[in-house]
Amino acid sequence: MDKIAGLKEILALDPRNSFARYGIAMELISRGETAAALAEFDTLLENDPDYTAGYFMAAQTLTQAGRKAEAVARLQAGIGCAARNGNSHALSEMQSMLDELEK
Repeated sequence: MDKIAGLKEILALDPRNSFARYGIAMELISRGETAAALAEFDTLLENDPDYTAGYFMAAQTLTQAGRKAEAVARLQAGIGCAARNGNSHALSEMQSMLDELEK
């Protein structure tokens, strides 16, 4: 079974399953389907604003798509999320990426 199909089966049972939605977004990135991946990240973060990894991967995807301003905004939101949740590793990674983008 295709990875996305399997994850969509999980979402059919639980549309707010953050792990499945993140997995779909990551698989879409690997297939080069940037717009669809970003839509999945948007839905993920609307449903689960504390899913820190979603901000970082969305920002990386936006950066690769040449959408720097959107990537910066996503990183800023992600840094806030990481700080709220005490995730210092994610905060550090996102801050480093933000510093690079703001040079």
